Amino acid sequence: MKTPLTPLDWKRRAVSLYPTKIAVVDGDLTFTYREFDERTWRLSQALRARGHGGQHVAALLYNTHEMLECFYGIGQMGGVLVPINTRLNAEEIFYILEHSDAEAIIFDADFLPIITTLVHRLPKIQTYIVVGDESGQRLRDAQSGAPEYLGWVPYELLLANADATPFACELDEDLPLTINYTSGTTSRPKGVVLTHRNNYINAADVLFHMRVHHDDVYLHTLPMFHVNGWGSVWVFTAVGATHVCLRRVDPDYILSLFENLGITVAFGAPTVINMLLNATSLPERKLTKTIRFATAGSPPPAAVIEQAERLLKMDITHVYGLTETTPLITYCEWIDAFAKLSEEETANVKARQGVEMVFSGETRVFRSDGVDVAWDGSEIGEIAARGNTVMEGYYKRPEETAKVIRGGYFYTGDLAVVHPNGYIQIVDRAKDVIISGGENVSSVEVEGVLYQHPAILEAGVVAVPHEKWGEVPKAFVVLKPGATVSPDELNVWCRERLAHFKTPKEYAFVDALPRTSTGKLQKYRLRQT
Repeated sequence: MKTPLTPLDWKRRAVSLYPTKIAVVDGDLTFTYREFDERTWRLSQALRARGHGGQHVAALLYNTHEMLECFYGIGQMGGVLVPINTRLNAEEIFYILEHSDAEAIIFDADFLPIITTLVHRLPKIQTYIVVGDESGQRLRDAQSGAPEYLGWVPYELLLANADATPFACELDEDLPLTINYTSGTTSRPKGVVLTHRNNYINAADVLFHMRVHHDDVYLHTLPMFHVNGWGSVWVFTAVGATHVCLRRVDPDYILSLFENLGITVAFGAPTVINMLLNATSLPERKLTKTIRFATAGSPPPAAVIEQAERLLKMDITHVYGLTETTPLITYCEWIDAFAKLSEEETANVKARQGVEMVFSGETRVFRSDGVDVAWDGSEIGEIAARGNTVMEGYYKRPEETAKVIRGGYFYTGDLAVVHPNGYIQIVDRAKDVIISGGENVSSVEVEGVLYQHPAILEAGVVAVPHEKWGEVPKAFVVLKPGATVSPDELNVWCRERLAHFKTPKEYAFVDALPRTSTGKLQKYRLRQT
């Protein structure tokens, strides 16, 4: 007997085995698995009653229980969820809503000023569901005296008036479950179609490699809109673990949750780890429980990993992937042979992207001629993948799909080397490699050296034009509070640790580096500075 692979089935298991266990914590609110299940079915019934049973439904929400409910309530009725980045501007949100063919949207009341300006440009959307505005006052304020909009309803009222009875829905594992839009930093964002099977296999990898179990308490530090929280929205339900929601990233508040709620697992970009390391309350915290922390989004500097494991009691696992791979395809597997390494050597190993995950499929590094690079830690090629987590394609963009899926492989655009033990290490994005005097300079390598300096909080390195060498590295640095350092001092620091052609020729001190909502450094903006 064959049943479809869908992560939605894991909620059925959790409700059956652990109906009274706390499934979700969201501030002062808690829901058992039975209560969470009932809320998701109320959402499904309400949407189906409004004609949205198998349609695309967008969600513009923070990491709240309502967002978690959307993943299940929309998917289990045969619908497709379109999670939207909460940090986008009005035009970017409009583009995604229009392009994705969404016919309903569930959004936080914070976004009323944006959504009310877009209503008349979105004829496909018939239903607007507002979270956090039960009285309707914020809607009336946002409308500024305009006529009442038809199809607008508060989220809790919608659920209160809906039936909680489950209903059967035939699901096909090869049909879309979510459409996740890329960041679109250099062009229009692309909608990545991820199927039930894609999401199931990715979540299975996370379950296995992050050693997830029933008694885990997971903190949603990673946005759920970002590739479905790297699968976390499904993973912790699968074993009946507890989801702890987090509306906004506040380092001191996160540390208090670590301490008071017994958080055991969290995911996030290296920038989140860096924020925690520099939280004002860190010295007074009594962090005793080890937290398994998966990090990705940008290569984590070894210095940040070392400090996190020492000061935050984190067990760091470096993972790697892209939205197009659901997202995770490799992880830095820790083996007993590494136990003899020094702290610095350990951090250097953990900064690597590692080896392919068990269930995701095949990950290789190809030269431009299609041959695998040598496993010598030196020859550079492009990471390519094929397997069960590679996307169905870009929504309504077949020409873009054809550019990245060639010869049965998805080409990532990430350049890497492979070490003799098979561990992959990214050296740069193809577009971010600096070619100085004919030599390739990895901006990631230079950033790693800068992060080791005790005065530096963050660093970003890009190419700038040079009359003699064509282009040379330029470093943008953010100093730690109260720290001082001169460009000459940084130059000495780098020249002692890097080849001279890799040393930045210019240093710019800035208050902050431009990043996406998931912590990726936006180097194109640095190049425009």
